[in-house]
Amino acid sequence: MAPEIGALAPRADFPVLAANPGLHYLDSAATSQKPASVIRAIARYYETSNANPHRGAYKLAAAATEAYHEARGRIARFLGVTDADTLIFTRGTTEALNLIAAAWGRANVKRGDRIVVTRLEHHANFVPWQVLANETGAEFVIAELNADGTLDMDRLRSLVTPRTRVLAFGHVSNALGTVNPVHELVAVAHEVGALAVCDGAQSAPHLSVGIDSLGVDAYAFSGHKMLGPMGVGGLVMRRELLEAMPPYQMGGDMISYVGDATTTWNVLPHKFEAGTPNVEGPVGLAAACDYLTALGMEKVHQHEQALMRLASQRLAAIPGVTVLGPSPEARSGVVSFTLEGVHPHDLSQLLDADGVCVRAGHHCAQPLMRALNVHATTRASFYVYNGSADVEALVAGVESARRRMVG
Repeated sequence: MAPEIGALAPRADFPVLAANPGLHYLDSAATSQKPASVIRAIARYYETSNANPHRGAYKLAAAATEAYHEARGRIARFLGVTDADTLIFTRGTTEALNLIAAAWGRANVKRGDRIVVTRLEHHANFVPWQVLANETGAEFVIAELNADGTLDMDRLRSLVTPRTRVLAFGHVSNALGTVNPVHELVAVAHEVGALAVCDGAQSAPHLSVGIDSLGVDAYAFSGHKMLGPMGVGGLVMRRELLEAMPPYQMGGDMISYVGDATTTWNVLPHKFEAGTPNVEGPVGLAAACDYLTALGMEKVHQHEQALMRLASQRLAAIPGVTVLGPSPEARSGVVSFTLEGVHPHDLSQLLDADGVCVRAGHHCAQPLMRALNVHATTRASFYVYNGSADVEALVAGVESARRRMVG
């Protein structure tokens, strides 16, 4: 019998889990639970420092401004970003990727250019580029996969030609957990002068990403998947690109001077943060980064790998279960699977009755599902508050569902 794997972070630190001891939360790829320290940081901001930052000369407004500025610095350090002003706060990964496609893309992509995305992409890193190609007359090309759910790098290299303006890829697949070779992908893009855009929604919470060292031109992430609150995330982009491209939205802090005929833009990061900022979001996210730092991101990764390997082995031993995706060596803490004769939506409801929370559906990756020749999968995703007891509950629930639905 495999040794028991305890949670890396105490369940008692997470109010939802502490209040529901029988809950097995295995949907962290969708959103993570929040530690009490994050909730307290947000409450403390509202209780002691709430005001509109950058606008008032009084002490309370200065405190709000400082909280916002200081949070940006802590988040940048956690992500390995030296120039904190190149971290633009957004509502999350989706808005960050749309910002790039709309602001940089419309200014730089034209008819006859090529945009390359991978078959693994979440819709947020697929559809904006597809729409941009349709609007500009650029060619939209999909890089296909090997049979095991990894990128076919030889085929991808053949698609990235001197006409290519963008190569967009996820660091980690939300549907299969495939970890892509970012440095290799960046080298392929830069060889032809293309923009290397990385969707980091599933890597920032689980890996020591070191964005500066990745060499990407743009990296998008979400706070709510990494123990932070919903409604905040960011775009990290090379300074020269941010300074050269037009703003995404107009109004408020992003303006320097408004004339009767023309307007000038504020410096970074304000140029891309129009309107009253979501101060509570970065404050909470900075607290989440502190929590993860205390755990150690290498330990986070090792813990999730152990749970993913255990779950993959135990599920694959159940008759009728097919575990999708690459080998554990090339996968993050995600296990996506099907059970013959049982629709993933039905399976998820049966598991829910046993207190096991998983995601079922196409995971906002319909092009990938088509390539896998499935309509949907059941996905279990692990994080710092999970242990082998959660895996055993998942396996027992799947076995019970099989007996009830298949016989």
